Parts: sequence; C-alpha cells; structure tokens
Amino acid sequence: MTHLSIARHFLLSACAAILLVTGAVHAAPAAGEQIRVDASASGTPFPHFWEHMLGSGRASLALRDDYRRDLDAVHQATGVGYIRFHGILDHDVGLVQRDAQGKISYNFSYVDQIYDGLLEHGFKPFVELGFMPPELTSDPAALHPFWYHPNIAPPKDYAEWDAMIGALAKHLVERYGIDEVASWYFEVWNEPNIGFWTGTPAQASYFTLYEHTVRALKAVSPRLRVGGPSTAQAAWIPDFLQHAHEAKVPVDFVSTHVYGDDTADNVLHSDENVPRRDMVCRAVDKVHREIAASPYPQMPLVFSEYNASYANLPNVTDTVFMGPWLANTIRECAGKVEVMSYWSFSDVFEEQGIVRNPFYGGFGLIAANRIPKPAFNAFAMLHKLGDKRLVVDSDAALATRRDDGSVVIALWNYAPEVGHTASYTPGKPAGTPKHFSIDVRHLPAGAHATVWRLDATHGNAVAAFDRMGRPNSPSREQIVQLREAGKLAAAKSMKVSNGKFEVTVPVQGLVVVELR
Repeated sequence: MTHLSIARHFLLSACAAILLVTGAVHAAPAAGEQIRVDASASGTPFPHFWEHMLGSGRASLALRDDYRRDLDAVHQATGVGYIRFHGILDHDVGLVQRDAQGKISYNFSYVDQIYDGLLEHGFKPFVELGFMPPELTSDPAALHPFWYHPNIAPPKDYAEWDAMIGALAKHLVERYGIDEVASWYFEVWNEPNIGFWTGTPAQASYFTLYEHTVRALKAVSPRLRVGGPSTAQAAWIPDFLQHAHEAKVPVDFVSTHVYGDDTADNVLHSDENVPRRDMVCRAVDKVHREIAASPYPQMPLVFSEYNASYANLPNVTDTVFMGPWLANTIRECAGKVEVMSYWSFSDVFEEQGIVRNPFYGGFGLIAANRIPKPAFNAFAMLHKLGDKRLVVDSDAALATRRDDGSVVIALWNYAPEVGHTASYTPGKPAGTPKHFSIDVRHLPAGAHATVWRLDATHGNAVAAFDRMGRPNSPSREQIVQLREAGKLAAAKSMKVSNGKFEVTVPVQGLVVVELR
C-alpha cells in the first residue's frame, strides 16, 4: 500500500537515518511504502527453492579450470547444491564407442572426471540424460544448431539405448554408492517439445524414450530418482502425468522450463500481454495447479531452467535489473515449486559459440574471466533470507526470520530494462527512488541493522565496463578492475529505533536488511 504523506513525513524527520543507509541525499521520492512486520509471528516455511540448483554450460566444460573456479565462487556465496547441464551423453564426453564389427563399449573416463569435479567442489549432479550419442542415433544428420551441434534424434535401436542407460547407472552406483546416487536427480532429455527432439510425433515418441529410460534406471535401483518431461514453456505436464498413470510408468518428479520473455500464447494459451516480471511465476502457478488436478497431486515440481530471458539481452541478464527481478520472482513463486534452477551459474558457456565480449547478455551469474555480475550479488544477498516467511503487505518486499531469531527483509524497486535487444542500450531506467518506512514489532531491545545494496553504484561491474568503452577483450589490468567493481558492496550498519527505520531504494535497486 502507498502512503505518500507518511513517506514525506519520514523523509523530513529522519533524513539522518536515510543518509546512514544510502550514503547520499536523494530527491524526494514520488511514492513510498510503509512496511509492518511482526518479528514474533509464527510465519510459514520458506525453503530456499531458488538456490537448490543452478544450470550450466554443456557437460565437457565442467573439466575446465575457470568453470570450477566459478563453481567455488557460487558455493561460497549461496546455498546451491545441484548443477544441471546438457550433454553428458554427447560425443565429446566419449561415453559410447562402436568398433568396426559393430560392438558397443563404454568409456567412463570423462563422465567420472566431470562428476568427481562437481562433488569435490561441493555440488551434486542433476543428471540430464541427453543428447544422443552419435553411435546410437537413428539420424546422424539430426544436429541441433548450437555451436557444438548435439545430435537430437531418437535412438536407432532402443535395446542399445537401454543397455547404455543401464551401464551408466550401474557404473555410477558402483563408483559413488547407492546412498549418494539416490540423492541425485535423473531427468530424461531436454525440451523435447521444441527444437531438441526429432522424434515424431514429438510427444508420443518422447513418452517412449521416457519409458525406456526410467525402466532401465529403476532396474539398476528403484531408489534412483527419475523425472521429466523437461519441456520448454511449461508444456505437456497434464499429458505426461496422465500417460504415466495409465501406463504405470514411474515418475519421481516433474520438470519443465520457462523464461521471462516466453509468450502467453505459448505458455498460458491466452492472448494476454504478461510482463517479464510475472511470466515465470505465472507459468509456475499454472503447472502447480495442473499437478494438483492430476493423478499425482503431491508430485514434486522442478523448474529445471528459468531466467528473465531466453535470449542474450545485455540490458537484462548483465545488469542490476536482475536484482529486483529475481527478488520479485522469489516472492511470487514461493510455496508453489520445490526447485527452481536459474540458467545458468557461469558464462563459461558455448551454445552460441566462444564468448566474444564479457557482457554480451549471457545467462551466467558470473561473466567470462570470473567477473561477478549483479545477478551473482543478488543471489548472495537473497541467500541471507531466513527460512520462515513473515507476512508483509507489499509487492516489493519479503520479510523472513532465521532460526536464530534474526529478521531479514528484502526491499526492491523494480523497473523494466532500458533495452531489450542483443545490442546494449546505455541509459537510465525510467522511474523514481522508492522510500520504505519499516516498523518491525517485537524486536529484542538493542537490535541493530546491517544493510547490503545492489544498484547502479553498488556491486555493478557493468558501470565500470561502460566507462572502459565496453572492450571485447579487456586487458588483464581491466579484468582485475572489473572483478573488483563487481564485488558485493560492503555492508553498512544502520541504527534502529524501537524497530523503526527508513530505507530509500534507487530504481532497479535491491536492498537486504538483517536485524539482529
């Protein structure tokens, strides 16, 4: 709710407190919000579903040093536990060989190095089973246009596919133990409803692939956790679950994908104009309701890819726009999904080819040359939220409590991106600073606040990159400068009087306040 007169009153009477938070004097904001939080309320469970898993570039990239360094950075800053990537069955991983006599054999060398690396760096695999090994394909010419051209055809012989899946599962269990591998996820294929599957008809042929795969995995151990259909645009879920029910096919979780610029026509089958800020959670809500109406109303839901855009838009995924976008997405989706996997954790990534510019609109939280993006800082800040959600009457705030009694509040000022093309558009987003007057009741006496900020002048490597002239190949010295500029800004202390304090958030800014 907006209370203009209250906001103006606090601006005049508490400007000293504002200066402590912002470090600068702002023009009077056009609007403000009064936020009331009860620190003693029981709250509702608030698991960190957005940091359970992250996506990444194809499997073979996990062998690179810069990939693993980015893994370490993510591990230190967030609670992410799983990594998902395409291509564990691709030719460059080398799992399948066929000799001159047509005999199939398996080489697990790179598979082991890839999964060993994830585990050694603190992550578990979310195993996307794809794409088709060329040795097994029904169509050697069925190559996806990604730079590395994976094969996307069905297998020529399902007996060979089944044997490969069984051999892989058996090897993983023998190497890592069933207790470990049973904690992983196995997802069958990637986006078979669009350009990643040439089986015809697409849905029926994918269901055949799923049945063969899940039965081969469960034959090794019924404890292995298997799901699908891993569709784009939140598609096929009712049909998939109905088919599984009728055919008595095991399903342990449902997975699908959505992006902020997917269209309502494709996702919701409507002619609405759904803005980027809402599309992801509109899709989550749709699938949540579809599962509730299915034969499996308690089926876990995994959005194994999501982001604000499926394209390379430098004004979106590279900029501070992502702070408010991510915070609002968490607010809207909470309670409707078990896992959401941001695509992706790093711009060690080659779907469109070798990176030519560190800020080209890549999907990663970390740009090339290990430069943290604003989105990385948003994840680090939102990691500080507690696991109990407290009621707050606002669409620009989240209030939580940790087990130790600390209250953590996220506040943001969402505004659309400046440009939405593959070319970077310089300029300032439209809008005005947003003023929050916060009253946290039942805080312990002597509580103090720590404040983290992400905005145009805090934790924003892009601003430094702009000043450099956006070079395609920054010098080693410039890379050091960009890494420093991209670091999460140092926290500031703030006085709290009887649970009351003031915060002003710039346009496209995100603030996290911890009250102890």
